Amino acid sequence: MWIVELALRRTYTFLVAAILILVFGCVSIWKMPTDIFPEVDLPVVTVVWSYQGMPASDVERRIVLNNERVLSASVNDIEHIEANRSMASV
Repeated sequence: MWIVELALRRTYTFLVAAILILVFGCVSIWKMPTDIFPEVDLPVVTVVWSYQGMPASDVERRIVLNNERVLSASVNDIEHIEANRSMASV
């Protein structure tokens, strides 16, 4: 209970301390860097679709073209979309 008695005797000291804690807390929250969504500046995004047993023309017609349409409709500032057909087996 000694802290309550001290706060009652020195009211202005505790009031100033509370205001300083509030101000420094707000400033530290404002200045603190956030790392949740870091700034990433990647010029290229690569998507690889691989379906074993499906011909490349079917993958292109059924999956790649639909994916390109969705990306061009929902993502802003796309400069270039390119699809390459590869017959390489893994």
